[in-house]
Parts: sequence; C-alpha cells; structure tokens
Amino acid sequence: MEKIPFAKLFDGIEPIYDEILNKAKEIIEHTEFIGGEEVALFEKEFAEFTESKYAVGTSNGTDSIIIALKALDIGPGDTVLVPATTFIATADAVTAVGANVEFIDIEKDYYTIDPDKIIEYLKGPNGHKVKAIIPVHLYGQMADMERISQIAKEYNLKLIEDAAQAHGSKLNGHQPGYYSDIATYSFYPGKNLGAFGDAGAITANNEELYIKCKMLVNHGRLKEKYTHEIEGYNMRLDTIQAAILRIKLKHLNQWNSLRKQKAAIYIEMLKNKDYIQHPKIRKNAEPVWHIFSILIDNRDAVKENLSKNGIETGIHYPIPLHLQPAYTHKNYKLGDFPNAEYHASHELSLPFWAEITASEIESINSYI
Repeated sequence: MEKIPFAKLFDGIEPIYDEILNKAKEIIEHTEFIGGEEVALFEKEFAEFTESKYAVGTSNGTDSIIIALKALDIGPGDTVLVPATTFIATADAVTAVGANVEFIDIEKDYYTIDPDKIIEYLKGPNGHKVKAIIPVHLYGQMADMERISQIAKEYNLKLIEDAAQAHGSKLNGHQPGYYSDIATYSFYPGKNLGAFGDAGAITANNEELYIKCKMLVNHGRLKEKYTHEIEGYNMRLDTIQAAILRIKLKHLNQWNSLRKQKAAIYIEMLKNKDYIQHPKIRKNAEPVWHIFSILIDNRDAVKENLSKNGIETGIHYPIPLHLQPAYTHKNYKLGDFPNAEYHASHELSLPFWAEITASEIESINSYI
C-alpha cells in the first residue's frame, strides 16, 4: 500500500534545488548575510507580484502583523477584531502591541470573518473601542473584502489583511492589500510561497506607511546605520531566505495554477458525497488553495480510517480562538461562535500540494 503524506514540500523544490544551492553558496562566499541586494530585489519583485506599490520583508508572518499594527498606531486602549477561526498568531500579534483582541464568528460557507457579525459588534456597547479589523484569507480564499472595506470606511477603522495563506489569491481581480491599509504575509515553509525557515512580508500602497514599516523592522532606522528615527524592532527578512524566495517566486503562478487544477479534481470527485461540505468559492474569487479543507460528520473516525490506509490528514483548527486556554480570562464560552465551533469539530484537511496526482486524489476519495 502506497502511503500518501499530507504534503510533499520537496516535490516543488527538487526542480530548482541546484539553483537554490548555487545562490546560497554565492551569498556565503560574499558574506552578505543581513540585508543587501537579495532582500531589496525580493521586496521589489514581491510588490510587483502582489500588484502593490511597496513591500517590506520581515522575519515571519506574526511579526508582519505586529509591524502593521504599530505602523497604524494601534496599541493600548484599542480593540482589534479578528475571526475566531485562525491560527493564534493573528490574535497574539494584537496583544503583543498592547491592544485588546476580540473575536468574531466566521461565515458558514467560506470560513472567513462574517461581515454581519462585525457590524453587530460595532453596534454593541464596546464597538466604540474598535480601531482595526484583521480579516484572515483562510486556506487561500479571500474574505469578503469589498464589504469589509466598506464597513471599515463607515466606522473609520484601520484594515489589515492577514494573507499568510493567500499568496496570489484574488477577489474581483484584486489581490490582498487592494482593499486595506496593509496586507501581511507568512513564508512559513508549508505556504504556497515558502522559505526554508521563518520569513514574512508586508505590502502597502501608501508611501508613509511603507516608510514607517521599513523603519520598524530595522530598529527604527531607514538609511544611516546608527541614526534611528523611531524605536523599532529587529524583524528583518534574512538574506538567504530572501534569495530562496526570489527563486521560488518565479514559479508561484505555475504552482498556484496546479493547486487550482487539483482542487477542481477533488471537488468533482467529492460532489456526490452529500455528507461532506467541500469548500465553496466566493463569487468573483480566485482562491489559491493553500489547504484543501472539508467539513465532515464523524471527522475523527474518517481521519482514523484514512490513517489506517496510509493517508495522512490534518485538522485546522481544532480549538477556536475564543476557547483557547490562552483566552480563558476573556470569559468566552461554548456557543458564543457557533460557526467557528462547528468548523473546529468537523474540519478535515486532506493531502494537498501542487504536484499531487489525480490518482492519489482518487485513492484518497475512495476511503472517505
């Protein structure tokens, strides 16, 4: 029995392996390990890829959100709304800058923050404390940014898009950052565009925000080594990671196209299984399918059966944020966010990567 892993990261790396090794060797020989041309070129090329005016490399996706919040002057006394279904980084970045995080339920069909619930919170007793919203483009599909951006304008709120899983995703032909003040990215190795370790980026279209982010990631300095315009952090993008990302970025459109093809195969094979809710595609959306996620009854039994047959699966995210031990002090309770809770108890992530074959998908389908 052939085993099918959850992902095969090396499938995408192997064709460009020698190019990456040669570039790393070149950097080592030139001993240019911090900043330099590779970082500057990656920032330029990633801005072009995301159709943004500016990009700033960062140390990871979490730091990207922290920098974005600081650049927008979010801090103590401010409340930031985030979806209840996401990785904790979206939320703990908020508390890292001293702000208060509050959770909002997700849409049932698309797993992203529910605009109606945002409005409900804003009209509530603590709505006046909200200064920003961080929608998360979960599994590679953008949230309802057209509507969320209208809400942000109406209530004079800052808007940060967590695009950690959405490199190249589009809504109405626009990528993350078009509808917001800042978009943040993670290049964690398993992402559609993954580094060989931690790395991240910020994109923006406002020059003032860009300059502030650029300073914040590098101890508050912009040009002179020992001249610090503001207090900042050490959250720079590593040079070798930037070089690797530059090489991989050239292939990202092709990899995303393959992911779309494989997701279509999955959806076609699963369409007659009425006990499965497969991902729905938002109108005018072009997901990049970071994760292929289904909702299914008896999730744990199905997962165990797949495992017995050599098929590795994952679960995202088994404990919604409002029920995490880290947020016990906020006194949320079971039942507060029913869609997020349903997702947590029914979600199953199937094996998925750009190069997965139709026969592998067929084999997986036969055991669900």
